[in-house]
Amino acid sequence: MTVMNANRREKEVEIGLLRDHFTRSSSMVVLDFKGIDVETVTALRVAFRKAGVSYRVAKNTLVKQALKGTKLEGNKQLETFLRGPTGIAFSFEDPTAAAKVVKEFRKGGDKQEKLGIKCGVLESTIFEGKAVEDQLATMPGKNEIRAMLLATLNAPLIDLLQLLQAPAQNLVYALKAQEDKLGGSE
Repeated sequence: MTVMNANRREKEVEIGLLRDHFTRSSSMVVLDFKGIDVETVTALRVAFRKAGVSYRVAKNTLVKQALKGTKLEGNKQLETFLRGPTGIAFSFEDPTAAAKVVKEFRKGGDKQEKLGIKCGVLESTIFEGKAVEDQLATMPGKNEIRAMLLATLNAPLIDLLQLLQAPAQNLVYALKAQEDKLGGSE
C-alpha cells in the first residue's frame, strides 16, 4: 500500500514539475530518442545544459495531465505527437535555444541523427519536426535580436556624428591645401 502511495506522490511531483515548465517556458522541442545510446543522450543533455535548456524525459500520460491548466491544454495537434518515447527540451530565456541545440546536435554524425524531432512549440504555435530545424532553429535568438536593435539604434547617432565632424574635417583639409600652396610658391 505504501509503495503505491509513494509511486503516486512521485507522479504528482513529476506532473507539477512538468506543468511548471510548460507554464514558464517560452518554447519547447518534443523529441524521440528511440534507438539512441546512453552516451549520446548524455552528450545531448550536456549541450542542453550549456544553452540553458531544461530537458525532461516523461511518460506521455503524465505530460497530458501536466498540460491541464496551461495555455496548451486541449491542444489536439500537440497531443498527436505524444506517442512513443518522449523527451522535452524547454527553453526559458531564448525561445530558439532548444531548437538550435537540436539542429546542431543532429549534425554530429550517425548516432546523433537518430534523434527524432516530433514537434516544436513556440507560445501556442506547433511546428512539425522538419519545421523545427528549418524555421524555429533559424530564427534570431535573444542576443542576436539585441545586437540588431543596438545596431539600429546606433546607426542614426553614428551618421549624426559624421555629419558634425565633416565641416571641421573639411576646414582642416582646406587649410592644409592652402598651406601646401603657399609652401610651394616660396
